Amino acid sequence: MKNEILLWIILKSIFLIIFNLIFFTLGGFDHKTSVWISYGFIHFAYFLLLLTPRLTRGEKSWTPLGFPLYLIASAYFFVAFFIGVIFILLSLDNYTVPLLAQICYAGFYGGLLVIYMIVNEYTAGSEEERHVQISYVKEAIVKIQGLLESIGDKEAKKKVERVYDALYSSPVKSHPDLAYVENRILQSIRALEDAVCAGNKDSIIALAGSLEVTINERNGLLKNHN
Repeated sequence: MKNEILLWIILKSIFLIIFNLIFFTLGGFDHKTSVWISYGFIHFAYFLLLLTPRLTRGEKSWTPLGFPLYLIASAYFFVAFFIGVIFILLSLDNYTVPLLAQICYAGFYGGLLVIYMIVNEYTAGSEEERHVQISYVKEAIVKIQGLLESIGDKEAKKKVERVYDALYSSPVKSHPDLAYVENRILQSIRALEDAVCAGNKDSIIALAGSLEVTINERNGLLKNHN
């Protein structure tokens, strides 16, 4: 693992090493302000290229708008590098032009980055919400399915099978206003688990009937919120 990290550091440092060797070998250490500004912005753009993927939520490299954020960061780096090299070669006495050019371009990239991060956060939040919604139905189905294997009485088992069918046909989509109903369903399932463990047929039948009603109530309320 340490060797892998070291190799990645070396790989990411290759550009900086080569660029600085060429810069100082050909140009020495005595440069105009405009050249140092271009030199600094080239390094700034490269560090942003390395850091940008870490600024986004999750591990997905593709943004919701269909472009990988890393590609946008790469485009910024290459353009900033090209602009910087041009001004390094020109070696202007006045540093205002290269400074403003790099600031404006960095500002454009910064604005684009913030927009993509906002969209990324919104999408990640939606994915988390959807995961919670799906997990509610899945959790309930798995629990009921496990209970069916433990019920020996045919009448009680048939009642619980109706609960399973109601859950299986339930929409995974949810709504914040339905949280209280879904919590009631999960609590009732836990009570049903206790009844099954105790082998109490009457309680199993009663709880299963109540659960089926609550599940249908939840599904009906969901339709009203759509």
